[in-house]
Amino acid sequence: MKRLQSLIINFCKCGITGWCLEVVFTSAESVMARDWRLIGRTSLLMFPIYGMGALLAPIGRMVDAWIGQAPLKPGDRLVRHGMLYMVLIFTAEYLSGMWLRARGICPWDYSGSHSGINGLIRLDFAPLWFATGLLFEQITKKKGR
Repeated sequence: MKRLQSLIINFCKCGITGWCLEVVFTSAESVMARDWRLIGRTSLLMFPIYGMGALLAPIGRMVDAWIGQAPLKPGDRLVRHGMLYMVLIFTAEYLSGMWLRARGICPWDYSGSHSGINGLIRLDFAPLWFATGLLFEQITKKKGR
């Protein structure tokens, strides 16, 4: 019961954090368009997608246990987890985008992007997803860990 409660709290932390990051990011995009109103936007549909970030740290721990090496140096751990999370986020974004698009409600479309794949993901977002995954790991970390 305590694990489920913790997962629900972490799901909400990641969902809200993702929303905030998206609003800040889209607001910064408006600067590029010389729209000084700095209007950011997101969709209610994004909350559960970002909320799934609560699963990243447990998956990272499982991968560490599966690989089973001696304790990693902090820098090596950051790279391993950042890369893993980036791939998982791209996968979740692509699959959820396909599912939402099939229903006509996908809130994003990267079709015009030079690094877009099927309009569902943008490979140039890799550094952002790398950092976002590590951020989600930090905000869902148990105290003292």
